[in-house]
Amino acid sequence: MSLDEDLGAAGDVTSLAVVPADAEGSGELVAKEQMIVAGLDAFVRVFHMVDAEVEVEVLKRDGEEIKPKVVAARVHGKLRSLLAAERTALNLVQRAAGIATLAQQAMTSVRGSKLRVLDTRKTPPGMRGLAKHAVRMGGASNHRFGLFDGILIKDNHIAAVGGDITEAVRRAKLNGPRLVKIEVEVTNFKQLEEAIAAGADVVMLDNMDDTQIREAVKLTASRVPIEVSGGVTLDRLPRLAKLGVDFVSMGALTHSARAMDLSLEIATTKKPSRKPRSAQG
Repeated sequence: MSLDEDLGAAGDVTSLAVVPADAEGSGELVAKEQMIVAGLDAFVRVFHMVDAEVEVEVLKRDGEEIKPKVVAARVHGKLRSLLAAERTALNLVQRAAGIATLAQQAMTSVRGSKLRVLDTRKTPPGMRGLAKHAVRMGGASNHRFGLFDGILIKDNHIAAVGGDITEAVRRAKLNGPRLVKIEVEVTNFKQLEEAIAAGADVVMLDNMDDTQIREAVKLTASRVPIEVSGGVTLDRLPRLAKLGVDFVSMGALTHSARAMDLSLEIATTKKPSRKPRSAQG
């Protein structure tokens, strides 16, 4: 999909018109800042989808910390192919590395505690698998992959059964996949008690402040695991770890991670013929 939106039906019309068909090129994927690298498999796949004969040498592993000027991969092949794949491949690895780096920063901030940092479904369109892989490469954990592999009863689901959490949980137990855990989102202590009494496997405290969370932990008394969601930032994570919650879900891991600074400089390695061939050549 990412390649389709860049190449369309006509391909890289600039390179087809200007670059000789027999021209070859090489390039290096170079880090411009310290980061946790991720997305290298996707980087390779993009080049091979454009041209199976492109040679890609991967020098680092996903999840590895790299410093500025480090070469993570090298590419060599037809110059037209390299130029067609360049932007898409770079976009994917830059975004994946950004997610992995942010995940690593999050885990560093809660080191030594029992708190597990989870991602959410707030991922770039078409990048769910890559984004969640990058989260793991940074040391954080995945929440459910999609709507199909976990039951999370939220306010809209509760409203659909008359505002009755007990009834929502009963229906989930009756109709949902037998081995899937049931999580219930709550916004106040009354809902918290109702969710626990109804048999929820996990409760999610939605947009509660630290004082409310502390009280919720006390009320829950370890009867079920507690997840905190909403307003979770890097600065807040150490405080949440001290409050005794089990999980935090952090949408920012995937929707707000900045693209890391990697470059892919491609240069001609074979002297082209004087006249470029036609776009069909």
